[in-house]
Amino acid sequence: MSLRQRVRRDRVLLLATLPGIILLLVFQYLPLLGNVIAFKDYQPYLGINGSAWTGLRNFGVVFNGDPAFVNALENTVEITLLQVFVAFPVPIALALTLDSLVSERVKRTVQSVLYLPHFLSWVIVVAIFQQMLGDAGLLNTFLREHDLATVHVVGNAAVFKEMITAQALWKDAGWSMILFIAALSRIDPGLYEAAAVDGASPWRRLWHVSLPGLRGIIVLLLILRLGESLTVGFEQIVLQQGGVGIGASEVLDTYVFNNGIQQGDWGAAAAVGLVKGVVGLLLVLGANKVAHRVGEQGIYQR
Repeated sequence: MSLRQRVRRDRVLLLATLPGIILLLVFQYLPLLGNVIAFKDYQPYLGINGSAWTGLRNFGVVFNGDPAFVNALENTVEITLLQVFVAFPVPIALALTLDSLVSERVKRTVQSVLYLPHFLSWVIVVAIFQQMLGDAGLLNTFLREHDLATVHVVGNAAVFKEMITAQALWKDAGWSMILFIAALSRIDPGLYEAAAVDGASPWRRLWHVSLPGLRGIIVLLLILRLGESLTVGFEQIVLQQGGVGIGASEVLDTYVFNNGIQQGDWGAAAAVGLVKGVVGLLLVLGANKVAHRVGEQGIYQR
């Protein structure tokens, strides 16, 4: 079929996707044009056209090892590694556990309870952790009433990265679990029956049937996570930054915010944001190429 024939055949579907495409263009792609200020001494009262060109001078904070930028980069990488190696496997384990339950009613109940936190804003999530683990929170109040030593969690720079990983895990693990449950539901039940007939134990069926059935979605989500590896939750961190200080909590997103909007160094902040985006794109392309080499589709076909 020609392009015109395919468009005519799928015109209803194309019209249905049109609002989403418009939103994507307006709020995702058109703002990319503003990255030009990374090459300018941008002054808001002069505008983009009136601001002087500076070439690559703004990228000096990245390539010359500005201490504040290096600190933000180190914190970003550490949080990313924590969230990939600790938080990423949890939804898989939850999905496999729920899939092993016999009662559909129990499955639906547990699933609903686990993904409800996803719909809470970060303001509420941070407030809940403050009420539970803060110095005047429920845990420390209980410890004081029983003459026990209190624990300093919220506001403690030494455990800040672990705490925000726990927050992200509590908030989004149940939601991510839905994707793996959907993938498990597509596995042919006959494969489990054949494995059981051959004498495979539940663990062997898990290893040789369930996990291979999840491999495609795991690879896809890992590739997408690599694309966001330098983005670790601006709102979540900026809400708690005042309590732990810049040294422990500054990441690339908050660095851009603090230096661009707060201090007015728009060019350098835009340069950091642009480099972050380019690195994320290269990581996605590289990971997708690796996925093709191991026989997976990735996020797009060759």
